[in-house]
Amino acid sequence: MKRSFLLLASLMLAAGLALPAQMKPAAPPKPLVRHVLSAGERGERVYQANCSRCHYPPDQLNPRITGTVIRHMRVRANLSAQDERDILKFFNP
Repeated sequence: MKRSFLLLASLMLAAGLALPAQMKPAAPPKPLVRHVLSAGERGERVYQANCSRCHYPPDQLNPRITGTVIRHMRVRANLSAQDERDILKFFNP
């Protein structure tokens, strides 16, 4: 009985001492890399989400007319001022 106890105690001690040597420190987490969208990219997304249901994106749009058209549609489509600026950048980079 005494031998069994000593054997068990020595095994537990050896296992306890061996465990930290086997463990490696955890690697620090890698930082997340996020792609920051430009105003034109955000404008394209806003256009696709709100305008493309009724309109195809124009190949060319006169910059003088673009502001008027976007302002008019901003009211009708309930877009934010930021959405308006982003769509303008999408049409006129």
